[in-house]
This record gives sequence, C-alpha cells and structure tokens, in this order.
Amino acid sequence: MSINKALLALAMGFALAACSNQDAAQDAAADAAEAAAEAQAQADAAYGEFEETAQAAADTAVDAADRAADAAADATDATTDAIEEAAADAADAAADVAEDAADIADEAADAAEDNDGN
Repeated sequence: MSINKALLALAMGFALAACSNQDAAQDAAADAAEAAAEAQAQADAAYGEFEETAQAAADTAVDAADRAADAAADATDATTDAIEEAAADAADAAADVAEDAADIADEAADAAEDNDGN
C-alpha cells in the first residue's frame, strides 16, 4: 500500500470516528429528551404525596436532557477527537441520568396509583 493510500485510509478512519461520536452524542440527546418527556408525563399523572417527588424527578430529567443537548452541540463543534469523544460521553451520561429520573417519576406515579387503591 502506498503512503498516499495509507494516509487516505487513516484520514477516512478519523472522519468516520468523528461522525460516530457526533451521531452517538445526538442519539443520546434525543434519548434524554424522550426520557424527560416521559418523566414529565409521569409527574403529571402523580398526585398527593407522590406528586412532589415525581415533579422533582421530571425536573432532573429536563436538566439532564439540556446537558445532553449541550454536550451533543459540543461534540459537533469539537476541534479535537478527544474533546468530541468526551462530549459524546457526557451526552450519554446525561441521557442515563434523564432515564433514571424518568424511572423515579414513573415509580412515584405508580405509588400514587397504588396508594389510591388502598
């Protein structure tokens, strides 16, 4: 393989990795936004003593979704692969937080429903 071909293959590999990190960050931001919407829907369904817990979880999910969106933008604007990868990881971590918060809101809504039946 000539040096030009090797350099071209290397450049294409870096470009593919960059697109992959950006796509992963954007996917994580979309997942976080979906989790935040789910958490808010669960918070709206909760009532009584569980309403405050569910709303706090939904607020946490919204904040995490905002952080994921910011991290996805950072990944897109990154000037180095390391920054892009770190931003993609941050978006993924924020999406995990949003999903965990949505689960908490769901549990609070379920508890409110279960408590209503007692």
